[in-house]
Amino acid sequence: MKKKRFFYNLFAKRTYFGHFSDIGPQVVQACPPPLNFPSIHSNLSSFIFHLSSFLITFAAESEDCHILENIEIMLILLAIVIVGYVAGKLKYMGDDFDRRLSNIIIDITCPALILSSTMGGKFPDRSLILPLLGISLLTYLLLTAVAFYLPRLLTQKSEDQGSVGFALMFGNVGFIGYPIVGAIFGHQAVFYAAVLNVVNTLSVFTVGVMLVNGERQRLAFQPQILVSTPMIAAYLAILIVAFGIDDIPEVISQPITMIGNITVPGALLIIGSSMSKLSWRMMLGSRVVYATTVFRLLILPLLLYGIFRVVGFDPLVININTLVIAMPVATYGTILCLRHGRDTTLITEVTLISTLLSVLTIPLVAQLLTR
Repeated sequence: MKKKRFFYNLFAKRTYFGHFSDIGPQVVQACPPPLNFPSIHSNLSSFIFHLSSFLITFAAESEDCHILENIEIMLILLAIVIVGYVAGKLKYMGDDFDRRLSNIIIDITCPALILSSTMGGKFPDRSLILPLLGISLLTYLLLTAVAFYLPRLLTQKSEDQGSVGFALMFGNVGFIGYPIVGAIFGHQAVFYAAVLNVVNTLSVFTVGVMLVNGERQRLAFQPQILVSTPMIAAYLAILIVAFGIDDIPEVISQPITMIGNITVPGALLIIGSSMSKLSWRMMLGSRVVYATTVFRLLILPLLLYGIFRVVGFDPLVININTLVIAMPVATYGTILCLRHGRDTTLITEVTLISTLLSVLTIPLVAQLLTR
């Protein structure tokens, strides 16, 4: 609590925090009227400066809002990326190690994280399973269209369009999305994110693989994707909630939870290690990288939020789905490029830049959703 007050005093000069219920923050007093959001200038540094100023001012005038807590979460995750970068530079990590660790995360630790969301704490609401699957299906149908056509407007290089499409379509749900959703909406909301992630995972290993390989002219569905370990974990989690199985012994739940906790730091270390192979010039990004990042972090999530509000989905379902879509580029992009022998330069750049800027944008989107 002292650390949170320190951060809050540092930026906002106040010490009051509201409280979170199991499904999200309960607003004690009305948040102040929205400030004028900064326009996206052609000069990126100007945009970042104005966005940072906006967030700090917004937090300073919002006693009951938790924007600084969300920023703190993102800074902690960013610190792990930096450790991965240093480990890569010092040769503790490298291509072969990263590839092996990627396989462990995909096949073992991430499924454990999904299962752990149904073990301990308040049991998730089973009535939300079908709405979550429905909104997720519609989301990825729309994002598939975006991934095919928008990259043609963002870059003229055909070899880059697949990576840009992947970055636009897939956010970092399993590695960053779960802890962020859990921190903002409560631990049981990780299960809701896992349900959303069923369609996401299926899309990653079908449409996503096609984009990474540049095979945009055909979609070869691979049935084995349906029985991959992340999908099996999602199926089991849905069954656990659907049948109300809430008495899983600790001798089973605790090891699963401990293994699942490896997912986030492991994935972030891989991002950092991949960054260590890039020159400083490459890490500064390009026009394509920043344009893709703005669409990924702000434009697409808010556009989908508006669409689903009109459609009439449950507000909690919409909010969690929007926050999941607002995540930085999925580390699966880098991992799949490694697995399929593709160049990781562009996907690593956009993953890095989107992860850095998400420190600013995720707290903003979360604040707008929980007002």
